[in-house]
Amino acid sequence: MKELIFDQTGLPQEVLQLRESPIPNPKASEVLIRVTARNINPSDIMFVRGMYGIVPKLPSSAGFEACGVVEKSDEAGKVKVGSRVMFTAIGTWREYLCLPASLVIPVPDAMPDEVACQAFVNPMTAFAMLEKSRIQAGEWLLVTAGASAFGKFAIQLAKAKGVKVAATVRHDSQKVVLENLGADLVINSDSEKLQKVIAEKTDGGVHVIFDAVGGLLGAKALASLRPKGKMMIFGALALDNMPINSGLLIFKDLSIEGFWLSTWMEEKNDGERAKAFRSVFGFLMNDDSKIDIGGKFKLEDFRAALEAYEKPGRNGKILLVS
Repeated sequence: MKELIFDQTGLPQEVLQLRESPIPNPKASEVLIRVTARNINPSDIMFVRGMYGIVPKLPSSAGFEACGVVEKSDEAGKVKVGSRVMFTAIGTWREYLCLPASLVIPVPDAMPDEVACQAFVNPMTAFAMLEKSRIQAGEWLLVTAGASAFGKFAIQLAKAKGVKVAATVRHDSQKVVLENLGADLVINSDSEKLQKVIAEKTDGGVHVIFDAVGGLLGAKALASLRPKGKMMIFGALALDNMPINSGLLIFKDLSIEGFWLSTWMEEKNDGERAKAFRSVFGFLMNDDSKIDIGGKFKLEDFRAALEAYEKPGRNGKILLVS
């Protein structure tokens, strides 16, 4: 089978290699999955670079999220051969992998691979952060990196709850995309003064921020919170720490907290997780939901896929398909 492997951490374009390896043999409790589609997330890039919360055990494959078809069932027969499943695992950028039958999620018949392979991390993170933030209908949410896959999911899910949404982008061409998704205010953070626009358009600032960027943009976003507001940080795209104004925190009674989907999932019981999946899948299967695909590439064309992923102003998820 083909798989993308790295022997040392670094820039994916420099350290990833395409190799031929034996198809793995599943244990009694596992299923063998032929992977059909994978998406490229920021966490995948950070993992290859050695900058993520999970440290790779080298040599390692990359990728955390995918979907595929079961080619060998577990001995108990919990997941049948031919079943389409989605899953998260360390190292999905390969043609085959084995996973415990208990960890795969059935894919609805009407859900195409292009959606199933990105149906977990970003939409579930958006759903979970909205739940945890306790933001209410009529309140303002600011989403940094609004044109990202997460940002688009967060905008749509927030609007469904009656939340007013502001978002940042870095290219004017992305404004109309987010406005068509329902964003009430879209700001080009490279050419507009974020705090000034937010203050003028939101009647005093936003109530909650979902920040994927950090750095100086994160600091500007923090200053856009109204008193008693909350910033939830789940990414660090800027690769720079956010400078924090202590006076803002004190005198505006602001709060900052981190969010990691893995931790949130671990804290939920089976019933709560099942309810979350039903909500997210219901959203994804809704005819009105918009899910953008920016390009599809074979595993052997991974360098072209990474180049497309890095393209400024990209709209849509980049997929690695089989």
